[in-house]
Formats: sequence, C-alpha cells, structure tokens
Amino acid sequence: MEKNQDIYKTIKTATTGVLFKDRNSKFLGYAYPVQQETDIKQLLDTLRTEHSGANHVCYAWQLGVGETSYRVNDDGEPSHSAGTPIYGQIQAFELTNILVAVVRYFGGTKLGVGGLVSAYRTTAQMTLTESKVVRKKLMATLFLEFEYVSMNKVMRIVKKHSLRVVSQTMDMKCKICLSLPKSDFQKIKGKFEAIQEVLVKE
Repeated sequence: MEKNQDIYKTIKTATTGVLFKDRNSKFLGYAYPVQQETDIKQLLDTLRTEHSGANHVCYAWQLGVGETSYRVNDDGEPSHSAGTPIYGQIQAFELTNILVAVVRYFGGTKLGVGGLVSAYRTTAQMTLTESKVVRKKLMATLFLEFEYVSMNKVMRIVKKHSLRVVSQTMDMKCKICLSLPKSDFQKIKGKFEAIQEVLVKE
C-alpha cells in the first residue's frame, strides 16, 4: 500500500475472461473494482450464472485502506490451493477495493495441489497485468448550512482549498455538500466552524 494513507491503488474498470490453460483445464480470470461486500456478492452470483457449467469459481477480495478486510474462497478446491494464491497476487500488486475471481473448467487431468496453486496464481497475475491500475485519493464529505450573508466567507475557503461542490441548495438558507481529501478534513472543517454563522455537519 502507498505510504500516504490517503492514496490507494485499485483497478479502473473490470477485466474479464483472461484465459490460462493447464493440461486441458481452462482457467478464466476476472477482476473488478468494488466498494462494498454487496457489490462482490452480486458479481459472484452473475459469474456463477454465466459459468453454470464450470467446476469451480474461486476468488479473493480486499476492501479498505489502512484497516483492510479480505476474504479468500477455494470453492471446493483443496484448502489454500485457489483463494490464497489469488489473494497473494492482490497483495503483490498492492491493490485494494478489488475482487479477483478465477473460473475453472476441469479438463480431466488432476493437477495436484502444487499445480492448482500455480494455475490460480498465474491466472490472477495475468488478469491483474491486463488491468488498468489507478491511484485514488480517499475523500470525505462535509455539509454546510448558512445564511446568504456568509456566502462570500464560505466560498473563499472553498476556492482557496480547491474543494469540490457535490451539491448546493439555495432556498431560505444555503446548503452545500463538499468533497475534500480525508487528510485535510479536520483542518478544513475547523476553518468553516470558525465562521459563527455556519452550521457544519459530517
């Protein structure tokens, strides 16, 4: 993982159907950028439906930055012969917020545990090599509510720190939702709280 805990590496878009063969067994690699476990379940359900004739759909995923959560699944293959080597490649590429799955169609010849480990690791590696890796910054959201008279003070801070306005409503009161780097959150929140007329909410 990056030294700056605000920056993390993931993949830009899904990579699908990367093929590796070993003794007539076919291994198809898939990698997806994900944000939460519900995304993962839906993707795996779709894969299993698309490959209903496959013998195994093995996978590994990791979510989070700093404090990460992960899971590996061998889907009936010998213990640690599939999910663990797939996860090893997620770690080798230093990625998070990612799901890597490998679909196996058995070719009639047993590969042995060592052969399986190599095949799943190689398929995951090939899949991630074909994926577009991107660096992303952890962002946080801040909500402001204030009277029109405070608009100039608020917008001065927004422009000075190049904050992104996610949404704004100008009714009886002004309401603005801002997106800002997580590492700057407390400092910038304090600047807005220093304006007496501004209500600040996370």
